[in-house]
Amino acid sequence: MQLQITSPLGPILILDDIEAGRMHLSALFIAARGEAVAPLDAPHGPVPPAPLAHYDRATVWRARFALPADRPSQYRWNGTTYEVAGDLTGDLRIAYVSCNGEEIGDLSREGSERNAMWARLGDEHRRRPCALLLHGGDQVYADEVTKGHDLSRDWPERVARDPAPAALADLEHHLRERFLERYVAIYGAPEFAWLAARVPSLMQWDDHDICDGWGSLPASRTESPVGQTLFAVARESFLVFQHAAADGDLPARFADPEGRHLGWTVDGPDLRILAPDLRSERTRRRVMGPGGWAMMDNEARRDTRGHTLLLSSVPLLGPRLSLLETLLVLIPRMQKYEDDLRDQWQSRAHRDEWRRMLRLVRDLARRDGHDITAISGEIHLAGRAAMDLGDGLHLNQLVASGIAHRAPPKAWARVLGALARLGEDPLPEHPIRVERLPGQRTRYVAERNYLLLERDAGGWSARWELEASGTTQPLTL
Repeated sequence: MQLQITSPLGPILILDDIEAGRMHLSALFIAARGEAVAPLDAPHGPVPPAPLAHYDRATVWRARFALPADRPSQYRWNGTTYEVAGDLTGDLRIAYVSCNGEEIGDLSREGSERNAMWARLGDEHRRRPCALLLHGGDQVYADEVTKGHDLSRDWPERVARDPAPAALADLEHHLRERFLERYVAIYGAPEFAWLAARVPSLMQWDDHDICDGWGSLPASRTESPVGQTLFAVARESFLVFQHAAADGDLPARFADPEGRHLGWTVDGPDLRILAPDLRSERTRRRVMGPGGWAMMDNEARRDTRGHTLLLSSVPLLGPRLSLLETLLVLIPRMQKYEDDLRDQWQSRAHRDEWRRMLRLVRDLARRDGHDITAISGEIHLAGRAAMDLGDGLHLNQLVASGIAHRAPPKAWARVLGALARLGEDPLPEHPIRVERLPGQRTRYVAERNYLLLERDAGGWSARWELEASGTTQPLTL
């Protein structure tokens, strides 16, 4: 792909934090290098964008400003007025998306096909506006960025053991430019761009934002100089393009200002959005490291009001994937899928950690006195599950995946549904049930989809928008 930016891309709204009744926002722009970006007209006056990152042919710019969090408002840029729903105090609507791409050939897909569900979400926003847009992982599919360089072209099958510093520097440059190309293509899509300029986004990463299976690959790959270079560039790109941030300049919602892990929390009126980082500290033997667990333990001790939305990029509740994992290991030609299953909380390698997380979620719910809703993507299907937490409380797991990734065969949904019938109770005193979506005959639905979360008169509900089946009936949470 030959990068061409004929006019600035943006604005793309990122929610930095909510404080004192105001939404603190960043507006992201991508312009041709050497081209200035016009000031943004905020309610308190003009805000000139500042450079955030430089590339060979482009510069990323950011303008930080604030809007009210208790009523609709607007801002202007380059002659266009952008309406922002913004009222987080009463009835509220939040959209959730994940898996915005595909592993192979994503940049060459025809735009209206690729972004059909983005267009549908835009139409839904016009009908009844969304106040926030949550992205649950795999916002880009970066699997092909390693192609075209001698050090990474065979990643992860073959990795150079001791590359020269100059070669690694050249690889870093190659990867930065390839990541830029992917973000330009995705953010420049009109279906996405229209919505992203009007609805503040909050993003959480998953493996494809780095490479397929990052953290579940062998340490000989991820800890190698090539692997560490790939992770460093992916992490920089994640901060720049998905958070409008850089090291030393993270928004206040991040739990670790040093960025050793990238988990974050946002507190709104009677709402907590909690997004642990399931990638930065991941290895084949753990999902989260010391920083991630410290964040979650702190949240379990913190007094909050209202509903908690827990973003878990891989589903926290689901079928007995450990059984499938065991079978695949025994079949040589299927072992290539082992990394995909090791990515899951239900993997045999993570079972103790999974129990720890479920107990922590139970404690969160009991301290807050409210049900908790976990929202996930990753599996390219729509689905839901529930766990009885005791004391009349429940953990609801909603899966919406993906908005652009084409659906897998329906047979895969049936396999997962069959595994779900076997049951999976890592905490025997808290049984898990994999349920059907409202109006659906199967437990998992193999259609592209997104999720709408709605608070009406203090009560929460969820609806899935399915590409072929349409909108489900609301599910009370």
